[in-house]
This record gives sequence, structure tokens and C-alpha cells, in this order.
Amino acid sequence: MFKHLVFIKFKSDVPEERIQAMEKGLGALPGIIPEIKFYDFGRDVVRSDRSYDFGLISHFDDQDALQRYGAHPEHQKVLQIIREIAENIVAVDFVSELGD
Repeated sequence: MFKHLVFIKFKSDVPEERIQAMEKGLGALPGIIPEIKFYDFGRDVVRSDRSYDFGLISHFDDQDALQRYGAHPEHQKVLQIIREIAENIVAVDFVSELGD
């Protein structure tokens, strides 16, 4: 299983409506993009100094499936919102032999 983790730090002046638009867009993707095997995301609740504001984890069969997801037009629409509201984005992609 190929796992994709994304962490987002929002700009300080981002309106709540833009974050909600991002969440709505992300929530629609599993029903649109068949490569997605598992998808979950949420806002940070701990708010420590090292925390990011938002995290996403998704699973794919392989790296090719992740690349198809990344290039999908609906993903690109959500990614545009993310780029507008993010101060910083980091990602980790790895192969796991553990179960989902």
C-alpha cells in the first residue's frame, strides 16, 4: 500500500469559508477518483508549537495510482484552493506493508 500524508499550515488571515471550501472539495474526491483506497483528513486539535493546522492521509495501490490522483482535474481544483490558503505544505509518501 502506498501512503500519502499531507500537512498544511494556513496563512494567518485565511477566512473560515475558504477552509470549509477546501474541506468540502477534499471530501468529494473519494467519490470521484477511483484510485483512492482510503481517505481521511481533519484540523489539528492539539495546537502545539510544532503542530500544523490540517492533516490528510490517503492510501493508494501504488505510486502510479497516486500520480493519477494528483493529476486528476478535480484534485487540481482543490489543490488550487490549498495553494491560495496555505502558508506551508509538507508531504510524506511511503510504502507500507502493514494493513490499512
